[in-house]
Parts: sequence; C-alpha cells; structure tokens
Amino acid sequence: MLNQPKRLKKGDTVGIISTSSPVDREALRRSLTFVEELGLQAKMGKYAERDTGYLAGRDEERLADLHDMFEDPEVDGIFCSGGGYGAARLIDRIDYGLIRENPKVFWGYSDISILHAAIGKYAELVTFHGPMLASDAGTDKFSELSAKMFRQLFEPMELYYSEGIAPLETIAGGIGQGELTGGNLTRLCSIIGTKFEPETTGKVLLIEDISDDPQRADSQLNQLRLARKLEDLAGVIIGDFKKADGPDNKGRLSDVFRHYFSSLGVPVVSGFRIGHCEPNFAVPLGSDARLDGDTKTLTVLPGIE
Repeated sequence: MLNQPKRLKKGDTVGIISTSSPVDREALRRSLTFVEELGLQAKMGKYAERDTGYLAGRDEERLADLHDMFEDPEVDGIFCSGGGYGAARLIDRIDYGLIRENPKVFWGYSDISILHAAIGKYAELVTFHGPMLASDAGTDKFSELSAKMFRQLFEPMELYYSEGIAPLETIAGGIGQGELTGGNLTRLCSIIGTKFEPETTGKVLLIEDISDDPQRADSQLNQLRLARKLEDLAGVIIGDFKKADGPDNKGRLSDVFRHYFSSLGVPVVSGFRIGHCEPNFAVPLGSDARLDGDTKTLTVLPGIE
C-alpha cells in the first residue's frame, strides 16, 4: 500500500483547485456551503475560477495552484473543483518530491484520474477518487451517500460496497485482493506508453467512464490488453458508464466487458456506482481492496492515517 495522508480534523483548511476545464463559478461557490458543513475552511486557489476557453487557466497557472496548495503549511487537504480535460498537460512538470514531502489528502475523479496515477506512482501517496465540488457538491443532484463518503477523510474506516447500494453483475467469480488502482478509462488510456502509465500487476483495477459507445470501450480495453495492462490483475471493478442508458448499449457494453474480462481468471464485477453518477461512491486509490465476485462485495481499507 502507498503512504497515507494525515486525516482531516474539524477546523482544517482545504485548498480548492481547478486543474482541468473551467468550472461553473456559481456551482463552485454553492459548494462552499458543503465544505463548511464538513467543518472545514476553504482556501480558493489563485486561479481556481479562471476560464481560458477549454482550460481553467494557462498550464503555468493551474500547475502553480497545485504546487502552492501542497506547499502551503496552512492547507491540510486539496479538493478538485471539477474535471474535463487538461491534467495531462501538467504531469511531466509536477514536483513530485514536493508532494512526497508534504503528503495531503488529494480528492477528485474523471480527468483527475491522470493526477491520481502520476501522484501514486511518483509521490507514492494514496489519493481519493470521489465527487468534486462544482461538478457534484454544488449541484442539486448531490446525494446524501456522496456527501457521506467524505467522512472517510476524518476517521479511518473500512469501506464496504454491496448490492444494498445498487445492483451488481458478476462477470467472473472468485476472490481477489490487491492495491486499488485506476479511474477514468479514457484518461488512463491517454497515458499508456508514457512513464506515467498505471502499473496494474497484482492490483485491483477500477474503470469508469461517461461514454455509452461499445465500440469506443472496446477500442480502449483492447489498448489496455495490447499494453499488457490486463495481465496478472487481482480483480476488476467496473464502475458507472454514465450514458449507457438504453438496453441495446447496456447489453453491448456488457458483451464487451465479458469479452475482455471473463477469461482473466480473476473476479470481475460491474455496476458499481463509482464515477460520473449519483451516488458516487468514493474510494482511496493505493489502499488494499478485496473484491468478492461470488458475493458481489467490495471491501477497501482506510486511505488515511
């Protein structure tokens, strides 16, 4: 397991940054009420509300906010405001030594998956794949369960997921245990072939995405196969594929998953409410996870000290 950041306490300060696309400023401001309800103080990144087109600020600005929040001794954790696109433009310029010397809670998902992969690999820090501020907490769709997931930042707790949350489908049975890794499928594929690509051997792989296109998912999973990222896994968690609403797409997508995962010899379960969905079940990447394909349950050890 990777190194764990210190737990948050009531009264602590969290830095808010926008590492990717511009966010809805009104939604971001509304989300500050939720931060206050957690008993935390918010410190807005200097460029967190910037909009330069399809990016939330120039690369130098977004990178500066990331570095500043990790370096600032008054900041105890970092919440990402939203995803979209842009994190990949930063990862070869991040000071991972700075992060390693100042380990803190780092929370987000979607495009943030690239930062999770890079920080986990080069700063050896557990990070959190969970709902964000403007994208989730600042909207009227933000669920009670999504809000409760932030409790894991204040008190070490073992997370348990079963069909009590949402129906699950076993693609392959058995029990697998290993370090939890992964995130957004599209973003993970975008760094294959670089030094930032995720290491998957012996790990439980999480994938989620927005796309409802079985052909696109097939292409991406085939890329992971050709890159040998599906070899020697401990298990596969298939999260939410947001737009796969129609029965045709759901059926075809399920066929794609079965094609790539059913013969791996490890447990594979789909339907987890993890990703672009409500509720959005937050998990610590880098913590040990146990996936039981027979009982359709997932257990993840705490991500904080």
